[in-house]
Amino acid sequence: MKNIDVGVIGGSGLYDLAGLEDRTEVNLETPFGNPSDSYITGTLHGRRVAFLPRHGRGHTLLPSELNFRANIYGFKLMGVKSIISASAVGSLKEDHHPMDFLLPDQFIDRTRNRISTFFGDGLVAHIAFSDPVCPSLCDLLAKAAGKIDINLKQGGTYVNMEGPAFSTRAESFLYRSWGADLIGMTNLQEAKLAREAEICYVTIAMVTDYDCWHEEEESVNVEQLIGYLLKNSENAKKLISEAIRIMDPDVDCGCRHALENSILTSRERVPAATLEKLKPLVGKYFN
Repeated sequence: MKNIDVGVIGGSGLYDLAGLEDRTEVNLETPFGNPSDSYITGTLHGRRVAFLPRHGRGHTLLPSELNFRANIYGFKLMGVKSIISASAVGSLKEDHHPMDFLLPDQFIDRTRNRISTFFGDGLVAHIAFSDPVCPSLCDLLAKAAGKIDINLKQGGTYVNMEGPAFSTRAESFLYRSWGADLIGMTNLQEAKLAREAEICYVTIAMVTDYDCWHEEEESVNVEQLIGYLLKNSENAKKLISEAIRIMDPDVDCGCRHALENSILTSRERVPAATLEKLKPLVGKYFN
């Protein structure tokens, strides 16, 4: 099972990955519970890929109900080194229009009571997170977008709200005053956990609306959102496919060594049960 190169997380509107050959469903149990759904594994452009619908097939899970730890741990068990995720977002700036794609490189956390770490229970680690997404994957997606003529912007700040309700107008104006670019409900926890798992991570933010701050646009509603989701998902599939096609399998980066100087607990003090639970993540540092 540890022969999967790339993980893909599909957000709202992206529940499958076109072009996957030799498909197999993989059901995984993790020490943190069950992932959102079965992983769909297969081959795309000669690379082994695992696809996971973030909200489950049929969109059955709220953002606050997602088991982020199980989702990322499952990818780690399969040997995934890079994760490309896609998610629907609202725009907080005039020049980010519905149907635009962005690669945010910063996050602001406005969630409550979400678990964003694998660590604890006697094992302490503090990852560096000043640059929360993988620069190599960002460059790869930008290159892929150029090859298939998709308008993709690099950089920007993503506000991760709790949901499931959309923002109040006061909140939307507050986030704009901070200079934030986008608002969504899912990606920060994925980015943190992927970094702890030493997996490169990037998210394709697909703009569906202007949140509720824009005076000339209607406030976001589900009917409008679904319309843009369907259009965005086709472009997202093309972009992810092209990125996987041109990906260099030998590229290494700092994301894959994030725990090298991050574990603070004395090795002899780590409980055996905790070490066993986190062995796929930290085992190489305890040999």
